[in-house]
Amino acid sequence: MCMDAKHHKTEPGPEEALHGQCVLWKDNACCTANTSMEAHQDQSYLYNFNWDHCGVMPEKCKQHFIQDTCLYECSPNLGPWIDQADTSWRQERILNVPLCKEDCELWWEDCQDAITCKENWHKGWNWTSGTNRCPRGFICQPFKYVFPRPADLCEKIWSNSYKYTTEHRGSGRCIQMWFDSANGNPNVAVAKYYAQNGRDASPTPRAVLLLPPAALLSLL
Repeated sequence: MCMDAKHHKTEPGPEEALHGQCVLWKDNACCTANTSMEAHQDQSYLYNFNWDHCGVMPEKCKQHFIQDTCLYECSPNLGPWIDQADTSWRQERILNVPLCKEDCELWWEDCQDAITCKENWHKGWNWTSGTNRCPRGFICQPFKYVFPRPADLCEKIWSNSYKYTTEHRGSGRCIQMWFDSANGNPNVAVAKYYAQNGRDASPTPRAVLLLPPAALLSLL
């Protein structure tokens, strides 16, 4: 399903012409080709948001924000975490999407030396110029000081759209921003699991091998 937001399609479907990093969702997407093109722009018409509000964002960091945008705009597998939005420009948002450990930690690792002035990028900007600028009194500083831990970045930057987890890629219990589409979209199974068990469901407990005493002695 697709959320009721600013640029989303009403229903997911194939989009053969998706651009760049968004191509992972071409088989079933909530975004159009044009939206995927704009997701790669430094300042696109999508939200007039400028990644470079404190100087040029390093390319390795920007790739994660592009991937974040592609996941948000294109993924049809975020249904369990769709919530009502309290803004005029969209009716729905995502909340507490369980992000895989690797996706969150690599995002933080590649962005720790990028510069920003705010920890919550959803609100509080100066928009008088038509694009986001740092509010008066806010100081530009490296991400690693604004977001001391990977969880701080993933959870705070978009008002808890994501939730940091210790689940790994391929576990079937966390959403991946990055995946090899040649092997299919792993988020389909993740969405199905949480749709059936509730979005706050705990991951399936790991199997524990219980051996009788006689069997344990035979291992000694």
